Amino acid sequence: MGPRNRVPATRASRGAPRGDDSISVDKSDNLARMRKLIDGYCRLLTWLMVATVAILVVPVSLQIVSRYTHLIPSYIWTEELSRFLFIWMIMLGAMVGIKEGTHFEVDIWPELGQRANAMLRIVSNLFVLIFALVYLYWGMKFVEFGWYQESELAELPMPFIFVAWPLAGATWVIFLGEIFLDNIRILAGKAAL
Repeated sequence: MGPRNRVPATRASRGAPRGDDSISVDKSDNLARMRKLIDGYCRLLTWLMVATVAILVVPVSLQIVSRYTHLIPSYIWTEELSRFLFIWMIMLGAMVGIKEGTHFEVDIWPELGQRANAMLRIVSNLFVLIFALVYLYWGMKFVEFGWYQESELAELPMPFIFVAWPLAGATWVIFLGEIFLDNIRILAGKAAL
């Protein structure tokens, strides 16, 4: 048998302390894992939004049919359920819209170079971040306010409805953090992840 082609052992594989290259690889691995987790969270939100829209069809259809025909009785709870589903549908859509860059997006900025566009996105997203922090802070106050309240007809605990506001604010902060990282990398002359 002839000699085998072996790859020489690196410093890291021999137990030597890691250099700066391995630290940057670890950071990019962590960023990739974080991005994968955030993308999974966004997919979950998208499916929840689809589910709220699909479920919303039922009470609204019942309202319409009972209003114009006498085939089924007029249910009062359908109005309340459709209102709550509509609130969640809007909030979930707003969360997904931030991730996809379609919510709060205004196309009045001129098309500039890559770095200038990244700087404009950072500045405009700072205002969205302020809005998200307002939603987060006052949304928690809103949940505290409704902690012991129940809905009028179905007697559902209202915090299940009110939690949509701070959840939207927290989700916007997470998604904006990812967007800020991409734009800061572009400003630094690196490719966005």
